Amino acid sequence: MTSEKLFHDIVDYCKSNASEEIVKKYSRYFKAGVYDAWGLSQAQMEAKKAELKNSAELTLDLVFDTAPLLMKSGKYEETSFAIIMMEHLTNEFGKADFKKLEGWFAIGIKNWAHADHLGMQFLPNLMNIGLVAKEDFSGWISSPFKFQRRCVPVTFIKLLKTEKNFNVLFNLLEPLMNDPEREVHQGMGWFLREAWKIKPAETEAFLLKWKNTAPRLIFQYACEKMKPENRLQFRRDK
Repeated sequence: MTSEKLFHDIVDYCKSNASEEIVKKYSRYFKAGVYDAWGLSQAQMEAKKAELKNSAELTLDLVFDTAPLLMKSGKYEETSFAIIMMEHLTNEFGKADFKKLEGWFAIGIKNWAHADHLGMQFLPNLMNIGLVAKEDFSGWISSPFKFQRRCVPVTFIKLLKTEKNFNVLFNLLEPLMNDPEREVHQGMGWFLREAWKIKPAETEAFLLKWKNTAPRLIFQYACEKMKPENRLQFRRDK
């Protein structure tokens, strides 16, 4: 199978199952103009996913050759299928493929849903099998692509279950406390909220350090589960 053949097979499937009704249903979860989709149902996505996984011709090289073709249109499902195929071939992954994945943020990872799927599922799996370490994400923190930066704190949420010293994670993520993008603020706030549930004292010490300078959205998310009187300590000084 060639990349062109695989590309056309997926696009033809998307076209034949397109639904404006489904597009309208899910577009409310995205900012205006961000969600460009064919409108496949979950059942249709799962059916094609099963078909792709059962293909004996699918290889990781083929997926990486096909991904730019799929991502060029900006259609939500086409990028989703690239991610689905890559995940299926995790056992073929190597360090060089991790670098190839980084390139997807320039061409196809353009929304929170794809970024968070990578951060919640695929990237932690790579860490679990020892293919990448938390230090390998240091370059992502300074990426020009906001969803690549967002991926780091979302990925590190899974590390909260195994990392004994949360300050190690806080130090790695600290540059993102000054990030200019709302989507990154949400990712950082989410990470800090989950960290607080496990180690409140360490997390609160970190938050206090940034209460006068970091974006308030980070604190909105991070303090969400705190009692109202506890949140007061994170108000900016007048």
